[in-house]
Amino acid sequence: MDIEIAIKKIAQDAQLASRILARVSSPEKNKTLLLMADELEQKRDFLLAENAKDVAIAQKIGLHQAMIDRLTLKDATISAMAQGLREVASLPDPVGKVTSMWRRPNNLLVGRMRIPLGVIGIIYESRPNVTVDAAALCLKSGNAVILRGGSEAINSNLAIASILQGVLNNSTLPPKAIQVIPFTDREAVSAMLQLDEFIDLIIPRGGEELIRAVVSQSKIPVIKHYKGVCHIFVDAHADSDMAINICINSKTQRPGVCNALETLLVHKDIAAYFLPLLGDKMRSAGVVLKGCEKTRSILKNIEAAFDDDWYAEYLDLILAVRIVETIDEAIAHIEKYGSLHTESIITNDYANSQRFLNEVNSSTVMVNASTRFSDGFELGLGAEIGISTTKLHAFGPMGLEELTTTKFIIYGNGQVRT
Repeated sequence: MDIEIAIKKIAQDAQLASRILARVSSPEKNKTLLLMADELEQKRDFLLAENAKDVAIAQKIGLHQAMIDRLTLKDATISAMAQGLREVASLPDPVGKVTSMWRRPNNLLVGRMRIPLGVIGIIYESRPNVTVDAAALCLKSGNAVILRGGSEAINSNLAIASILQGVLNNSTLPPKAIQVIPFTDREAVSAMLQLDEFIDLIIPRGGEELIRAVVSQSKIPVIKHYKGVCHIFVDAHADSDMAINICINSKTQRPGVCNALETLLVHKDIAAYFLPLLGDKMRSAGVVLKGCEKTRSILKNIEAAFDDDWYAEYLDLILAVRIVETIDEAIAHIEKYGSLHTESIITNDYANSQRFLNEVNSSTVMVNASTRFSDGFELGLGAEIGISTTKLHAFGPMGLEELTTTKFIIYGNGQVRT
């Protein structure tokens, strides 16, 4: 079958499924999600075997290590995917929730009710766990989902999809509520992005090149997240031990992800004492440091940081370090070079912490915490379908509520407009 025709059929089936799914009760959705979690764990060996095929090909063609890291499934990854399904099942269902209600002078009762968006298309690279997270969140929020993973993860994604669809086929839910595009051709993505009469939203997850390509082609609204240039500002009033632990965790716990630390800003009053301590820890963890001129006067034999480094999303064990004079300079640096993703301040000064929270314009702003917590699962969303760094219609990690919109509901008793 012609790819364009096949993609259109997938989208049409998804739209029909979305209309049925919007009426499905919470208990029915929750039961299905729990069964999916059980099936993933029971078919662990099958998933690992299919994923091994993808990893072997990725290694053979020399895929970047950060991509291979995202691609690889392990026992713990599968357990986390299953746990994500169970957590989503346990969360309150936003569909049908009346968020506000007010009475007009003519006695009309006006309210707003949450409803699904409809059909959501997800285009993503490497991460097979996205297949599960996206399916779970869309199903619970009443949306049909069309998943198009990267060619490097095709075996993994089709294996996961076969398990989820097997559960749907034996449930009361529409079988086409979750679909995976089986084609690796780029033509499939191009065809999908033209179907604005069937698909309501596109969420791309991957590198900046992928997201810009999707935005440039799509007739459908797109949630954008170009890159994660995350900052930590170590204030003059920071606890040094806390700051070191948070910086090490933010940079090294998993360097190839979008919420990893990329640029460290250090107040000049603490730099001479703090940077040598941090430098030793970072080097021991295999981190390559790049610094401004002032940083290099304290940390000898580190690489020079140039303007491009402040914009860089390394996704690797590389960290750019800059000494700043004031909190104002730190905030100005983030405004200029940041990507509206995640920033954290390490400080014991309440006034500075509040200034940072109020004035930094990123989607997630933290005080005394690792940037690695900028994640839907960690923030209590059960899972996330992506992180939006644009403000329409969501900002930051997107969970169930961000996959719904609201409609007006009105109760009258015969009112007519005059």
